Amino acid sequence: MSDVIQLWEFPQAAQYMIAGWQQWADAGNVSSGLPRYLIEQTSARRIGEMAPEGFYLFQLPGAHHFLRPVVKLSEGYRESLERRSNEFFYAGDDRKGFVIFLGEEPHLNEERYAEAFFDAVEALGIQRVAALGGVHAPVPYNKERDISCIYSLPALKAELAEYAVRFSDYEGGATISTYLADKAEARGIEFFSFYAFVPAYDFSQPAVLVQQVAMEEDFKAWYDLMRRLDHMFRLGLDLADLARRADRLIAEWEAKMDHLARAMPQLDVAGYLQKVNAEFTERQFMPFRDLWEEELGDLLGNL
Repeated sequence: MSDVIQLWEFPQAAQYMIAGWQQWADAGNVSSGLPRYLIEQTSARRIGEMAPEGFYLFQLPGAHHFLRPVVKLSEGYRESLERRSNEFFYAGDDRKGFVIFLGEEPHLNEERYAEAFFDAVEALGIQRVAALGGVHAPVPYNKERDISCIYSLPALKAELAEYAVRFSDYEGGATISTYLADKAEARGIEFFSFYAFVPAYDFSQPAVLVQQVAMEEDFKAWYDLMRRLDHMFRLGLDLADLARRADRLIAEWEAKMDHLARAMPQLDVAGYLQKVNAEFTERQFMPFRDLWEEELGDLLGNL
C-alpha cells in the first residue's frame, strides 16, 4: 500500500464508499458539503488518512492568497493553521455500514494521488465507490435535480441507467472524479460519479447590477443524490432531515425570486424562469420499492 496512506481500522462490513472533495466541480457544496453532512449525521468515526506531502502547491505567481493555507494569529502566536486533509471515515457498526471519504483535490502528482486513493479502497475491501460533484446550470430550483453520470467500467452502465441519470458527453478539463474513473478502470474497480446540476441564473444586462444568482448549498441536490445512493447501497439512512432542508430551500428561493421580480421588474424574472422550465426535462427517480411504500402510505392514509 502507498506510503502516504495510513489506516488504523478495517471495518468488516464496509462494502461501499461515498467520496467527495473540495474541488472545482463543487457547485452547491455537493462534493464537499454532503460528505461532511453525512459524517456529522451518522457520527462517523475517522479510520484513516492520506498524507498531504507532494500533492499541494503553496503559491503561484500572481495568486498570493489563492493556494496558501490560512493562519490565525493572536498577539503573534499561531492559534490555528489550516492543513490539507484527505480522510476516511466509517459510518455504521459491525453488521452494516459504509466508508465516507472527504478530501482536497490535488494540485500536482495526481497519478500518485490516484494510486494511493485506490490502494486504500482495495485495502478496506470496498466493492464500489460513488463520487459526488456539482455543476451550476440554469435549471428549475423547484424540480428534481438533473444528475449527470460517468463510470469506470462498461458493465456498470445498464445498472446506473436505472437511477434516472443522463450519461455525460462532456469534453474539456477533467475533474478529479473523471480522472479517478480512468484510473479505476485500469485496476478493475467499480467507480462512478454523480454530478448534480445546481440552479444558477444569469440576469446580466447592461446597466443592471445583478448578474448571477446561484445556490450556495443545494440541499435539494443533496437529497436527490442520497435517495439514489441509499437505495443502491441499501444503507437504510433516515433522509427526513435532508427532505425538510430541501423543502425549506425551495420555499426560500420562491420568496427570493418573487422579491427579485418586484424589486427589479426590468429583469423579467418570470419570463426567464418560464424559459428555464420549458427547456428542462425532469428525470424523477422513483424505484419500485419507494413507489410501493408511497402507494401503501396513501392507501393507509385513506383508510
